[in-house]
Amino acid sequence: MPERPFYQPGASSVEGLPLLLQMFHTAPLVMLKPHWHAQVEVNFIVRGSVHYRMNDHEISLSAGEMCFFWGGLPHQMDDLSDDAIYAGAHLPLVHFFRLHLPADVRHRLMTGATLVTGATDQSDNDNFARWNRYARSGDPAKAEHAVNELLLRLERVRFEPYRLVPETAAGQEAGSAFDQQSSRNVGRMCDFIAENFLYDIDCMNIAAAADIHPKYAMSLFKKSTGMTLNEYVNLLRLSYAQALLMHQDANVLRVAMDSGFGSLSAFNKSFRKLAGMTPSDFRKGVAGGAR
Repeated sequence: MPERPFYQPGASSVEGLPLLLQMFHTAPLVMLKPHWHAQVEVNFIVRGSVHYRMNDHEISLSAGEMCFFWGGLPHQMDDLSDDAIYAGAHLPLVHFFRLHLPADVRHRLMTGATLVTGATDQSDNDNFARWNRYARSGDPAKAEHAVNELLLRLERVRFEPYRLVPETAAGQEAGSAFDQQSSRNVGRMCDFIAENFLYDIDCMNIAAAADIHPKYAMSLFKKSTGMTLNEYVNLLRLSYAQALLMHQDANVLRVAMDSGFGSLSAFNKSFRKLAGMTPSDFRKGVAGGAR
């Protein structure tokens, strides 16, 4: 039997473009390695079945089920049926924080849980296909309409049965109420970071972009996302670095510098913390799987 094609990140793909909202409707590909990116991922299974390995759990989904999860933690679609088709989107955090979700759900998602629902119908099949067409139409009005409809669809889960996997989150604090002003502040910080993460930025710069005090900025961001500002900056840099490492001629030192890390040692430390391996091992593992 011929080998299945596999997913390989690239510098122009979701890992390297944290500000871009991408929609898709396609046949998924098996991932040789876990990957990560700075968007919330929405997957609706149109046909067939898929299996995911998340950071600390596994889930299997079949046609008609939908899930969404924070892509900043390593995750991998490691198996799927031959007829699998899925649709969905990668939502930058600025869009995610527009969602009106229960505070505990938002908090659980940002700290690694996956929301799964089977409360779907034929309209979801039709709508995900249409949203993908609108997003790719080149018409900004259609693209914005698709985003707004998708966000409303995701908000609908609070009125219907859903489950969070894993079911319990021992030791985690529940999320706090998230008002519109807080959402705008977090959105401004996310936008500034996404546009400047390759440069030398700190909490002072980030807070100034949102016109709030640095201490409040740090507290609000941590409470809202489960991450510190520094951890989020590093995540975007690591996501971008991951994409660069896929190139056959990638030099680890050059990738570290091009991704905004000030030194190879800082890059190695951050990469190992997130991925559980060094950048060199990650690159070798993917290159080996490609042969």
